[in-house]
This record gives sequence, C-alpha cells and structure tokens, in this order.
Amino acid sequence: MRLKEIQRTAHPAWSPAPHHPICLALGTSAQQLDASFNTTAALEIFQVDFADPSLGMKLKGSLPTSNRLHSLVWVNFGEGEDGLGGRLIGGSDNGTVTVYSPEAIVTSGAEAIIGQSDKHTGPVRALDFNPFQSNLLASGANDSEIYIWDLNNFSNPMTPGTKSQPPEDISVVSWNRQVQHILASANPSGKAVVWDLRKNEPIIKISDHSNRMHCSGMLWHPEVATQLVLASEDDRMPVIQMWDLRFATSPLKVLENHTRGLLSIAWSQADPELLLSSAKDNRILCWNPNTGEVIYELPTTNQWCFDIQWCPRNPALLSAASFDGWISVYSVMGGSLEAQQQSRADQISSSFDTMDPFGTGQVLPPLQVPQPTPQTTLVAPLKKPPKWVRRPVGASFAFGGKLITFESPKAPVQSPQPVPVPRQVFVSQVTTETELLQRSRELQAALRSGSLSDYCQAKIHKAPTDSEQDIWRFLLVNFEDEARVKFLRLLGFSKEDLERKISTCLGKNLQPNGHGVDANDLAEKIQLLSTQRSEESGDEVDSTKTPGSSSPSDFFSQIPPQPQDKEKKISFPIPVSADADGLISQALLVGNFEGAVDLCLNEGRYAEAILLAISGGQELLQKTQQTYLEKQRNSISMLISSVVTQNWGDIVQSCALDNWKEALAALLTYAHPKEFAHLCETLGSRLEGERTEKRCLQACLCYICSGNIEKLVECWALQRDCSSPLVLEDLVEKMMVLRKSVERLRNSEVAVQSPILADKLTHYAGLLASQGSLATALSYLPDTSDQVNTTSHSSSDTLSTRKCFKRLCPAEPGTVTCQTLLQTGLDVTCLSPVCSGFSPLQPFQPQQQPMSAGLGGPGLSAFPPGPAMPGSSLSGHPLPPFSAPGGLPTMPSPGPPPSGFTPTSLPSGPMPLSYHQGPPAGPPSGPYPPLGPGYPQGGPGAPAVKSFSAPSVAPPPTGAQRTGHTIYFRIKGLPGRPLTPKLLQALPAERVEQREIPAEHMVLKQTFDSLVQRCQLAAQDPQTKRKLDDASKRLGYLYDKLREHSLSNNILGGLHEISRCVAGQNYQRGLEVHTAVVTSSNFSEIQAFMPILKVVMTIANKLGV
Repeated sequence: MRLKEIQRTAHPAWSPAPHHPICLALGTSAQQLDASFNTTAALEIFQVDFADPSLGMKLKGSLPTSNRLHSLVWVNFGEGEDGLGGRLIGGSDNGTVTVYSPEAIVTSGAEAIIGQSDKHTGPVRALDFNPFQSNLLASGANDSEIYIWDLNNFSNPMTPGTKSQPPEDISVVSWNRQVQHILASANPSGKAVVWDLRKNEPIIKISDHSNRMHCSGMLWHPEVATQLVLASEDDRMPVIQMWDLRFATSPLKVLENHTRGLLSIAWSQADPELLLSSAKDNRILCWNPNTGEVIYELPTTNQWCFDIQWCPRNPALLSAASFDGWISVYSVMGGSLEAQQQSRADQISSSFDTMDPFGTGQVLPPLQVPQPTPQTTLVAPLKKPPKWVRRPVGASFAFGGKLITFESPKAPVQSPQPVPVPRQVFVSQVTTETELLQRSRELQAALRSGSLSDYCQAKIHKAPTDSEQDIWRFLLVNFEDEARVKFLRLLGFSKEDLERKISTCLGKNLQPNGHGVDANDLAEKIQLLSTQRSEESGDEVDSTKTPGSSSPSDFFSQIPPQPQDKEKKISFPIPVSADADGLISQALLVGNFEGAVDLCLNEGRYAEAILLAISGGQELLQKTQQTYLEKQRNSISMLISSVVTQNWGDIVQSCALDNWKEALAALLTYAHPKEFAHLCETLGSRLEGERTEKRCLQACLCYICSGNIEKLVECWALQRDCSSPLVLEDLVEKMMVLRKSVERLRNSEVAVQSPILADKLTHYAGLLASQGSLATALSYLPDTSDQVNTTSHSSSDTLSTRKCFKRLCPAEPGTVTCQTLLQTGLDVTCLSPVCSGFSPLQPFQPQQQPMSAGLGGPGLSAFPPGPAMPGSSLSGHPLPPFSAPGGLPTMPSPGPPPSGFTPTSLPSGPMPLSYHQGPPAGPPSGPYPPLGPGYPQGGPGAPAVKSFSAPSVAPPPTGAQRTGHTIYFRIKGLPGRPLTPKLLQALPAERVEQREIPAEHMVLKQTFDSLVQRCQLAAQDPQTKRKLDDASKRLGYLYDKLREHSLSNNILGGLHEISRCVAGQNYQRGLEVHTAVVTSSNFSEIQAFMPILKVVMTIANKLGV
C-alpha cells in the first residue's frame, strides 16, 4: 500500500536505523530528465511523517549540487545534535565521490560537504558501506575500479586487489553481512567476484554459463555468509539466481516470475525470507528465496522502478523510484487507502488562470472538470507474517512467582523439507521480597517447634521502638506462668516495691496478712514451741516428755490460762437525752439499727455507721456503703467504690485515658474472669477511639491482655498501611503469636470468624504465593466459603486458587529454580530432583487433647497447624510407592512418629495433598466451643483472689530425617501434555561471592546511592518514599552489570556523564543524556536500571536536593 509519495527524479537513501524520525534523502538522478527538462541537481532531505494523513512529505533541508548522482547511501557514522547523525555519500556521473553532512543540510549552517574525491575515472554506479565498521565504504566505477574508503581519512583509499581482467564496468558492490572482510563486486556481463580484504585478492569468481546474465543487482544473504543472489537485466533471462559459494558450479536456486529484465533488488535485513525485485514489466514482487514463491506484489503504476530499498528502521516500509519521476513509500503490511486521485484536468486547471490566461482581455468560461470520486483501495498483506512481527523473546509471570521466558530459535536456512524446530522454555522462580520470606520462615519455624517464648524474646531485641518492644513483652507474658502478675509489672506495678513504699510511709515493716499465713513466720513459731507444760497447778512437768509422747488433747490442756484483769471495771452512763447521742442510744436499745445508722451518717460519724450497719445485716451494710460512697467525692473514692462494689465498668468507662495503665492494673488485680476480657476490650475501644498512634498502641496492649485477635488486627491496621509486605508481616506475626497463646489456654484451635482477619490472611497468603512459598501460603488461607464472600475481590481471586495450591505446593517449603526443555513434535524431557535413600516419612499425627465437658471438637482453622493441637481435617492420599528410578518415593501408612528423633525441615502440620488427590475429607466433628473472642476463664492469669493456671503441653515430635543423595529421572509424555511437578527436595542455594565494582566505575555507585539517600531524607509523601525504596533495589542491577563488565562503552560513557550531572545538581542535563543513552542503546541491556534512574533524577529535581 502506498503511504507517501513525492515527485522527484532521484536516487533515494533511507536514514540509518538508530535515527528518529525517519527521513529520506533524495539525490537528483543522472542520465534522466523530468518533464520540465530541468538540468539542475540537488540533494534534499524529507521527513516521513505518518501523523500527516496526506501523501506528501515535509522538506527539512536542501543543498544544490554541481553533479547528478548515480548512487547514494546514508551511513550511520557520526552524530549530530538534532539526531540527524551519519553521513551521506553520493557517487556522481563524473567519477566524484562526495561526503555530505545531513545535519548541515537541514540547518543550512556549516559547510555541508565534508569530503570529496575524484579518484574514479568514470561514473560511480556502486556504493555500499560495511555493516560492521560504518567508516568503511566501497565504491565501484568504470574500468574495474574498486576503492575502499575510510571516512576518518577520506583522501587515501585502498583497493581490494589487482583489477580484474578484462576491464569492465562495476555495476554493484556489496559487503558480506556475516564476515566483515569479504566484499563482492559484479559487472553487467554477469560475472561476480568475491574479494578477501585481508589477502587483497579475489578468492572466487561466479559466472553464468549461458553468457546471457547481465547483472543489474547483487546482494549477500543476511544470515548465511556463503550465499548471495544475482539479478539479470536481460529480457531474455529475467531471473534471480541464488548462489552458494560452497557449490559455485551452478546456481543453488533460480527465481522466475518476471517477464522482462530486472532493474533492482533489495533483501530485507529484518527477515531473510523477504526479497524484493523490480523489473521492466512494471511489477514489484516480494519473494521467499527459500521456497522460490512470490508472496506479495505491490500495487504500482505502469512505470519502471529503477531503485527499491527497505527502510532500516521500520522493516515494513520500502521506497521505490520510478522513471516517471515519482518517489513512493509503500508498506507490505496491507491496509486500505482512501484518497482522491488528481486527474490531468485538475493539473491543467491549477496551472492556468481561468480569468485571463493569455492576456487577451477576454475572460474564459470556467473549465468543466469532472469531480473525482473517492476510491477505496484494499491491499492484501503478506501471505506469511514477517519475522519482525514474531516476538524474538517473551516473558510472562505465572502463579507462584514463576517467570516463564522463551526465545525464537533460528530455523535452518536450507532444508529439503520442514523439520520440527526445537524451542526452549525457561521456568524460573522470581523472589523480590527476600526479607518477607526470611521472616515468614522464622515465624513458621517458631509455630511448628512451639518455641514462641524464644521467638518473642528475639523480636524484643530486634524491635526498633519502645512501643514495639512493649507489644512483644505483653505477647511474651502470655506464654509464662502468673501472667496477670507479670502484666502488672510491665505496667509498672510491683508488689514488692509497693510494700517497701508503704513500710517507709508507716515507719515500720508491713506484715503480711489477710490472704493466709506467711510460711517463714509459721516455721519459726513451730521451732519455738515449748515442750514443757505450763505449771497452772504448781506441779513440775516431767522433762523427758515431748509433744509427740502426749496425747493431742494434752496440748490444749497445757495452754496457760489468760491472766485475770484484777482492775475494777469502770462504769459508764447510757445517754437517753434528746441529742444525737441519746437518740442513737435509744435506737440501739430498741434494736432500730437502721435509724441509728441514719443518725450516725447525718452527724458525719461514718465509722460508727459502718460498724452498726454490720450488725444490722447485709442489706443495711450495702445501703450504708452506698450512702457513704455517694457523699465522698475525692480522687480515691471512685476506686474505693469499685473495689467495694466490684463494679469495674465505671472505672473502665469513666477514668481519664491518661490513667489507662491504672485502670488496666485494677482489672488485672480484681476483675472477675468472666468479665475480664470484655472490660479490657472496652478500655481498648476508648483508647482506639482517640485515633492517634500512641493511643492505638496502648489499645493494642489491652487487646493482647483480653486475647481478642480481631480487635488487635483492626487497631493495628488503623494507623498503618498494611499494603506494604513488611508491615503486613509485622501484623501477621503478632496475630499468629496471640492466636497461639489463646490456643494454649483453650487447648483447641481458634477459627477465623472475622472478615478483616480473613482478608489480611488471604492477602498475606497471596504475597507468599507470589514469592513461591506455596506450602506456607496454603496454611494461611481460610477454609470456608463464607469468609470468601465477605472479603474483597482480590482475596476471592486468591482463594479461588486454593485447589491449585494443593496441587502445586511441594512437600517442603523452599525456593526452587527449574528449567524445562520443550521440543515441538518430540518427547518432553524434564530433569527433576527427588530424594533417594531416605528414611520413611511419617504423616502428621495430631496429639489428642482432653476436651472440656460440654465442648465440641475443634473445627478447621485458617492458621498453620501448630504443635500439641488437633490437626486439620485436610488430608490426601499418600504418594505411590518408590519402586524404581523414575517413580515417586514411598509414603508409608500413617503411624506414630518414632521416638527420639529430631524434626528437620518437614512441617509439623499435615502433609500437603498429593498430586493424585482422593475424595475430600469430611466436615469437622463438631462446632467450636461457645467461648468469647478472648482468653478462656478471664485471660492469661487469674485475679489475685483466685488461683488460676493452664496446663502446659509439650509439642509432639513430628517430621522425619532425610538421608541419601539427590537423583534425577526423566519424564516422557506426549507433546502438550501438562507436566506434573515431582520436585520433593529443595535444591540447596549455591553461594556466589560478589565481585567488587571496578575502581573506575565506583564513582557511579557512590553518586547514585548518595542521590537516593538525599531524596529519602527530603521526601515527605509515602508514594515518593516507596519509589525511592524501589530505586535502591533496582540500582543493584546496574552494580551487578558493572561487576560483570557486561555494559558497552556507549552506555558506560553515558552513565558517567549522568553521574557528573548529578554531582553538579544539573538534573535537566542529566535527563537529556539519559534520553540519548536510551535511544542509542539496546534497551534489553539497560531496561533493569535506566527507567528507575530517570525517576530518581526527576524526584531529585522536584525536591531540589
């Protein structure tokens, strides 16, 4: 399909591939005249702008020339500031070879002619540049003249060897596309000579035995170094001959379809199966040289095309220069073109003035021109998709953090019949969150081994802030005895310190009483018991008797009587007057305790009122206490009121939030076990309602004391962005540890009954799955569909892959990199490691725990199975027996684990489902016990007035030790059949020592790291900080390439220039250099770090650091 056209009689030359936008240079053609018989010559540069819907092209620059051209090439040598780099070289009709600067032609500034030489004695019809060294140029002219020019030193060309005899015109020269020192030349007589520039002599000559081959074009195969094609201009032999130098006696293939001689040929460098030819039969054909088939014919006008060329940058474009004076740009991808064709009448009408064209003073009538109708031309594309449409490489991320990559292999060039092409597909594990995986493994190890106390201690030491340390200290207390007492100590209330303060205040030692007998005091009294009888009657006691030799009743008889008070009793009056004392006395005399108490309260005699109320009964005592407490309005009265009435709800709901520690301490000391969890949650809700980070952390401590996992998660997520993997890991760690402490007291699993818990766990499982930790991710997924309906869409998508988890997760968690070779049409071979010679694996056997009366069996849990807990009902069939190499290892029948062995890397929970899954397990045996969301029996410890303890159950040993070595086996199956993963043992990671960055490039690391650190200090919004955190990781790819010396000099030079711009804070210039490096380099070589480098410089420019 024609896309652009311009009316010129000229030789075209496309701009080199690296330059954008695409330009077309036109040099006036020699030995041809246009309709105006204009004898001037010019070199013009046009921009091919496809954004412009018109067929015309925009002229960017023009240079008048003294000579017309026989040939024109645009070499990618040198670079201009506006992107129009390279050099234009033209061969003129008088033997002159001229070098032009495209930049100077466009800007019309400096001298456009850079070099010129007239070494040739005749017209220079052949020009070609070396594809490996763009500074080398070959030219051919009359009298067998061939010169090799160096654009760096244009004055002294060299010859490839002795001139061929007899002397002939050189019509074509062409450099080999695979071997840089091989050059070929051809002449109109049909002879082709291949030159070796290292030897400066011809190495082979090719000629047609029919002697009718008049060569008009010659091209080397783009990929096969020994093959070339020759085009014949003779109308008697309009063919294209394909030769192989290894069999130079006759052509390898002859392409015949044209009816008259060929004028030009062009071989696509992007697809060797596309060969263009134009001939004197007014046709432009596109061949597949491997099959000899014409796969496309361009719709052209009825004119000969003497020059056709492929566009180096856009392989779908080609240019055609015809003898009617038109340069056209076509596309071989087909399409539709709707345009109005301008008729000859239009051209005449536009050339003459219809008012008075001949100056006679007579106005001519308007010219009746038929209006052209729009014509829609449908052009079919190529019969076969070209090679550049096919992706040379590809990558796709798959479930489980897998990266699938492939590449298109090179098909054999010559083959008598199609053969299957082997194709490789690489499957690799991509891990981006290494810290998340490490912390997840540590958490899983602690959950399986039951060493959560050690885990909490380690988290306390690693905690970055005091508040984080407090949370882990509270979580640690849940796994210790006397939890309430230790909670009080963490809150700053120590019983021993309080006794010392009271003793200091009273001025004497505080004696223990009230709650029992002091053990030390009792021992001392027993030792000091006398073994002698008292001499109440004056008789002496036998000294040989001991307390053990007398009867038990003798001990009481030996107690001396109390001394009689010989003082005379003092008499006292009983008042009966009308004052307060008399009325109180009279009320007591008649037994009116209520009236006596009211009188005492009225007189402010509260102690006497309390004493009398005790004698008046429990109801009167409570009424008196209530009246007393209502009249007392000091700072201690509310606390005393709560202690007396056991009404802790008032303290929790009314105390100042600054006294939350005191309120929580009171609950830990006095609250009833049934009310403890609810009161702690109420206090936490008040703190959480303040919506500040400090109050939320204090509320978390209250929720930890109550054992409410859901409230803890909601409060923690209130002030933190849980979309970050590490923040979510922090939350899951606290959630799982608190859950284990609750299970420790309940002796049963805790189910996920909250939508927010299911959402967080599902998100966390998705993160683990995306990093390849499938077995661990499966253990966190909720099991019931009800929880799926309450979560977000993303969570539901993740939960829908649960069955995929069960099929894909390995028997052991680990990161494995697997490479699979797939061959089309052949058997599939996969090398997978399995374990040979290991001890039998025992399936997980849950330890039976005694159930409390009235409680049902445990249900399914969304948490990983822990030690000493009933196992999940999730199960599957064991693997097939391991009978021979190539099979799968045997899984013995369930049985108790052997005693005295150490668990290794196998999980303590149930083994994952095998790949041949059996029927699903039945539902849970019973519902969960009707317990609250917190701890049973009032929390992790009893109040001081009532002892409380929970049995500690040791985790059963689970897992098995593996011995032996790793063997490999082959799996063969039909093509396209899905492969079942049989990887049962994770491959050990190989440690690779990191090499040092070369000293000359160390400045890059220092400059870029310093820039990122400055931006991190100045950045305020979280989005920018996340970009900078990602930049720190992505720049590591640059440093790895510097260590491996895998970057080209062009990229290294650009990086150093960017580094200097960054050091001088000239970020705008740095971005310009960045753009230049990206456009002139292989993007696959720099795609890992160049985009993020641009982001960092943009942020730095914005922050002004």
